[in-house]
Amino acid sequence: MIDRHQPEAVHIATEGPLGWLARRHCLKAGHPFTTAYHTQFPQYIHARSRLPVAWSYAVLRRFHGRSSGIMVATQSIEDELRARGFAPPIRRWTRGVDTTLYHPRDKAFLPFPRPISLFVGRVAVEKNIAAFLKLDLPGTKVVVGEGPARAALAARHPEVRFLGRKVGEDLARHYAAADVFVFPSRTDTFGLVLLEALASGVPVAAYPVPGPLDVIDHSGAGVLDEDLAAATRQALTIAPERCRAHAETYSWDRSVQQFLGNLHRFP
Repeated sequence: MIDRHQPEAVHIATEGPLGWLARRHCLKAGHPFTTAYHTQFPQYIHARSRLPVAWSYAVLRRFHGRSSGIMVATQSIEDELRARGFAPPIRRWTRGVDTTLYHPRDKAFLPFPRPISLFVGRVAVEKNIAAFLKLDLPGTKVVVGEGPARAALAARHPEVRFLGRKVGEDLARHYAAADVFVFPSRTDTFGLVLLEALASGVPVAAYPVPGPLDVIDHSGAGVLDEDLAAATRQALTIAPERCRAHAETYSWDRSVQQFLGNLHRFP
């Protein structure tokens, strides 16, 4: 399929089975290729199976080792990969957000007691969602998304509103109706949901870990603290205008130009 497409460049987006097959073909055919590190699979695998992260990183170093460039979203992830011994050039590829779809709207869309603390994402153990659900917060906690942990968490936390998966305009309205977006993950390499919330005028509360550190840091659009409840309460005081202004600095045009500049075209 790759040969039939006659590409000018090959970018391998995942370290999954298709990625390994594409890598093998490119090496056999002599095609240069770039790769991306989107997900901290070693931490995810460790959370589910307790397999040492060093073992998974060894596999990932082999996967990316023949790449002509590894694309990463943030400085924190670049620093971590360098510390883990990843050898190929590491290149920046930032993310973008659709500021036309995601924008401030009427908060009356969600008729729950306020303030509303929102989580959006896959409801799974690697997202550390339990850390959010157990927080002692005023108002209502809302979870938007599906995943293998939903049934167990909903049974354990009947006070939380689990609204299921939302997409498009419906998802955008849920974002904008919240008062604060809580991001409990410690393993995401970026967290696009952070930008979607900020574009909707909703401040972010998160742990000071890679992803939130790179997106929020000193922008004033959110609060990062190991005490996630304290971060959530403090974030409620942030003006929506500040959140929106920070999200607007992440354009899709910039992301596209970075990606195209990182590609290794065939001779």
